[in-house]
Amino acid sequence: MLQAITLTKKFGQHTALHALDLTVEKGEIFCLLGPNGAGKTTTVNCFLGFVTPTSGRALVNGIHVTRQLREARRHIAYIPETVMLYPHLTGLENLTFFDTLTGNHYEEEYYINLLLEAGLQEDAIGKSVQTYSKGMRQKVGIAIATAKNASVLLLDEPTSGLDPHASYEFSHLLRRFSEEGRAVLMATHDLYHAREVATRIGIMKNGRLITTMEADAVDHYTLENIYMQHMRTV
Repeated sequence: MLQAITLTKKFGQHTALHALDLTVEKGEIFCLLGPNGAGKTTTVNCFLGFVTPTSGRALVNGIHVTRQLREARRHIAYIPETVMLYPHLTGLENLTFFDTLTGNHYEEEYYINLLLEAGLQEDAIGKSVQTYSKGMRQKVGIAIATAKNASVLLLDEPTSGLDPHASYEFSHLLRRFSEEGRAVLMATHDLYHAREVATRIGIMKNGRLITTMEADAVDHYTLENIYMQHMRTV
């Protein structure tokens, strides 16, 4: 479970996050929508411990991120917008290497299946990552996050660079994670994908969470109208 309690982050005179209160329960997929600068990535980074809140608390399964960062990160898997991999290693070698850092040691077939589930083509698994497109690297990142088997997933524009078929497969993975009881927080610009995969949706603007809604209570057209209305207001 994720909790933000009056979470605030200031960078000099700029307040990137204003007293955010947010809870993501086990089995929930919460999508944060908003333009660049809305505070989505800052929220994710506070949970990851990449930035220290000016005030308030970020909790991961009840663990105070700032005070117990290493313990909090044990429960988290993270997929950024741009996945950083070792270019001269293959997709399979990257996945195996990063997973062994968490203490896991599985058979090669297990890792191959994870890459296939993430949508990577079978003939690309043994090729060096320097030959991959951005979307292919993203799929390796998805497999790395899946392998960790973490109870909390933090995603920052995870479908960036994915083709429609891979994005569809990723949605199925997220639903599986939800069914397994994991808490998912995803920052995204993609209203359509958010509506398809989320259980709850929040809209952020200027560092504030201005509204939340149950995803099944709105259709795509209604969500788009609500979003645009909030973006037009000062």
